Amino acid sequence: MVNLYSFIYCYIYTNYKFIQKCIYIDMQHTYIYSILIVLILSLLNSTIKPILVTLTMPLTGLTFGIFYPCINLFLLKVTDWILGRHFELKNLLIAFFVAVLLSIANFIMENLIIKPLVERVKKKWKE
Repeated sequence: MVNLYSFIYCYIYTNYKFIQKCIYIDMQHTYIYSILIVLILSLLNSTIKPILVTLTMPLTGLTFGIFYPCINLFLLKVTDWILGRHFELKNLLIAFFVAVLLSIANFIMENLIIKPLVERVKKKWKE
């Protein structure tokens, strides 16, 4: 699961030129810091994000889900703070766009890849 997340996130961070202008990753070790970003985001997604989703559920409901990418934006800013000068979000609008991309990637990963795999494994174990 983490490897697939790693692939998607590293692809987003290293290949889109318009994102690279607004998001700075240390150029000496781009792939190492991309992997660190992925690991930190995965850790934050599995620990802090469920708490934030629960706490902001009324606001997310009032905005019909538009607030949900703001949670990913917050997690990106926490990652920015953790990595310091090696990872910087320079443009908040582009960072919000990346947060929307992360929301879409997380949705695709969970609903189209992870859940079917878990169900398939459960069926095999029952047989």
